[in-house]
Amino acid sequence: MSSESLHTESGPARRTVMAAAGAAGLAVALTACGSGDDSSGSGSESGAESGSESGAGAGAGAGVGTVLGKTADVPEGGGMVFGDVVVTQPAAGDYKAFSSKCTHQGCAVKDVRDGVIICPCHDSHFSATDGSVKKGPATQPLAAENITVEGDEIRLV
Repeated sequence: MSSESLHTESGPARRTVMAAAGAAGLAVALTACGSGDDSSGSGSESGAESGSESGAGAGAGAGVGTVLGKTADVPEGGGMVFGDVVVTQPAAGDYKAFSSKCTHQGCAVKDVRDGVIICPCHDSHFSATDGSVKKGPATQPLAAENITVEGDEIRLV
């Protein structure tokens, strides 16, 4: 009996498995990279306007979306980072939301003060009103996020 006749495979060939794993990894990487590029490439004015809503029950049913935090957590003229989302309150009762991922190199923004969202990695500054770049090195605005305010809850929709 030869060694070839003793070796049998019952599943897909190793080459097939490796090719499929590589393709799946590439798809995940392209999806992750592409998701931020598409939204940040759109106009900052229209993205910011359509990206957030303010006021109680602004277009969403009761209890829709994930609760990010309370309105009391977001100071007027400032903001608060809730995980992957930064919520600002540029004027009393006017809440805006943006991705907390800096468009320069992907660091998480950490601070909001005096109407500016600040990235600690390279000191990029973004408008708390519309996410536009106020100071580089970032050149693209923060991506707008959809939120609603229901009572004292801020919800990501």
